[in-house]
Amino acid sequence: MKAISLTPSISADSVDFLLDSFNSKVKSAIDDIAPVKVRKKSGRQKAPWRNSTAVQNMKRQCRKAERMWRKTKLVVHYNIYKDSLHACNMELGKARQTFFSNIINCNLNNTRTLFATVERLTNPPSQIPSEMLSNSKCSEFASFFSEKINNIRKVISTSLSCAGVRQIRPPEKVPCLSDFKEIDGNILEETVQHLKTSTCALDTLPTSFFKSVLNSLEADLLEVVNASLLSGSFPNSLKTAVVKPLLKKSNLDKTILSNYRPVSNLPFIGKIIEKVVFNQLNKFLSSNGYFDNFQSGFRPHHSTETALIKIINDIRLNTDSGKLSVPVLLDLSAAFDTVDHNILLDRLENWVGLSGIVLKWFRSYLDGRGYYVSIGDHKSEWTSMTWSPSRLDSCSTPVQPVCSQ
Repeated sequence: MKAISLTPSISADSVDFLLDSFNSKVKSAIDDIAPVKVRKKSGRQKAPWRNSTAVQNMKRQCRKAERMWRKTKLVVHYNIYKDSLHACNMELGKARQTFFSNIINCNLNNTRTLFATVERLTNPPSQIPSEMLSNSKCSEFASFFSEKINNIRKVISTSLSCAGVRQIRPPEKVPCLSDFKEIDGNILEETVQHLKTSTCALDTLPTSFFKSVLNSLEADLLEVVNASLLSGSFPNSLKTAVVKPLLKKSNLDKTILSNYRPVSNLPFIGKIIEKVVFNQLNKFLSSNGYFDNFQSGFRPHHSTETALIKIINDIRLNTDSGKLSVPVLLDLSAAFDTVDHNILLDRLENWVGLSGIVLKWFRSYLDGRGYYVSIGDHKSEWTSMTWSPSRLDSCSTPVQPVCSQ
């Protein structure tokens, strides 16, 4: 693909303008090179193992035998057709087995892919019934998801008011992170290539194609990312999520809204900026010992396996010592969705030590977010993310920390 020149003369503070200019010029270039053409296709995507040469040859032989039988109506040709159909199904089964065996063998150390593969084999995705395909149903889903979070927040606020929360003072001295570091092309390319190839409906380019032409867009994409890091501003156009309702279990009633969970999909460029910030923040947290020794989630070289190994080891040690082990399990409903942003920002500032441009970026990132629900070709109106008033007064005593250099 021919390199695209996208170099608007504008200050780094105008991140939204930079991003809008980037997207519009990319779209214009793509429209010139490959204009959109509308084609009808079946709603069901063909399984990848059906594309193998052996399966295609067997299918051709089977169709040839079927045509011969339908033409002659002879028993001998019917038997030939039956044998061809059986052989084709056997070859298709072997191709499917080989496809998943290759995935498993290539990802023996990748637990996420292995669990996803097992989930795909044991719980195939359920189709949403036709009566749920309408703009009004999308709006019902949007209202339901928002109301669910609001109700949980009300219960939390009431519980805190009744129980009373012990005031906890933040540490007096914390390391400070006030500025992000600019990234170069190598870091950008590594970040992009390690992200999942999932496309959002709001993306200008499909993610797989975006990755393949990254060299042509690298300089201008780098300008957008660094402008966000240096200005402490997250682009407003990247704050909208496309929410897809996903049935929790295949045996549940598909017409009941509470049986669905929301799956959010965000624009790919936003994920790039998020990942760059995550890497720099994660390095700061690790170097200053902010992670709990027993935390297994959201840490490199940790997973559910390390958590299970720790639990099993503790139980065995207690058993050897003649002690009893009592597991206490806590499952929070919509845990991430109910995080109070004001409390989170207060913790980041007074406990973690974020300040300056870094803290400004997180405020910008959390502010003004919204979503719309999409089912097939239908979607709801844009819905703002709302949160109940925070309880900073009862949950903590804000104290200006002293940054240790």
